[in-house]
Amino acid sequence: MTHSLSPPESSGTWPELSVVQQWFQAVMTHPDGIDAGLNAEDALELAPMTRKDLERMVTRSEKVSARDRISIYGNAYYARLIECLGDSYPVIKRTLGEEAFNGFAFDYLQRYPSQSYTLGHLGEHFPKYLDETRPDHRDTDSADVDAAGWPDFLIDLARLEWTIAQVFDGPGIENKSTLSREQLQNISPHQWPALRLHTVPCLQLLSMRFPLNAFYTAARQTPKEGELPLPAPADSYMAVTRRDYVVRRHDLSYAQYILLNALSYGSTLGDAINQAAAYSELSDETLASELQQWFHQWTSRQYFASVT
Repeated sequence: MTHSLSPPESSGTWPELSVVQQWFQAVMTHPDGIDAGLNAEDALELAPMTRKDLERMVTRSEKVSARDRISIYGNAYYARLIECLGDSYPVIKRTLGEEAFNGFAFDYLQRYPSQSYTLGHLGEHFPKYLDETRPDHRDTDSADVDAAGWPDFLIDLARLEWTIAQVFDGPGIENKSTLSREQLQNISPHQWPALRLHTVPCLQLLSMRFPLNAFYTAARQTPKEGELPLPAPADSYMAVTRRDYVVRRHDLSYAQYILLNALSYGSTLGDAINQAAAYSELSDETLASELQQWFHQWTSRQYFASVT
């Protein structure tokens, strides 16, 4: 079945399909609603129309006007984007509550509207948005995080959740060989200072102002109606990686974080150990003993792809 449409009275001709699509997006995604979108400058530049023109362009039903039909799409558009953000940041959503999270999410979408063909990038700037807006303290079930520390807690939690999402979706080590403990042990000791250990692509390192590893686990395991105490501020460090398509999180000491971070940026093992030693309170003998345990643990967790 075909429909014969009359051109808009204001122009005398219908715009091309690509222009109509741009107009529809401009109207549907306007943050102040459909009425504001219909009168917005960018929509009027694309296709200036009277209300009668709108009824010609968008078929109305027996009970729903053209304007209301567009509103349905507009409401569904933002509802879907907010739902996707909630999927990317489930623990923040759990911590804030759905209503408060949806408010943050809607404001975020106005500052950082979706620009990609894939929704996988939708939440990319959410940690940055929280840092820019520094949200006020919200009522929670715990008083462990005061008003001053609340924004930093949310920002760090957002960084952790986005890192987990990226590690899950990004390149991993499945079906690939990684550096083993035996391979390291077979290297002559005098060569160790000049070695460069190349970390696997899915290894991400985080420096945070709150101990979020245990909190994240509790938030994922505690029933929605259960109490979720918030952690007190304390510097923490974490390695996030993926094995067998499962994202894994491991706490690090500051010295371990410094060492792994230096290696990930291409430092030789000797230089990386010297950097870690400068920030460690351990004696040289104790640190040397600890290093053996660290590398045994890290190779078993498959942190390294190769060595040169």
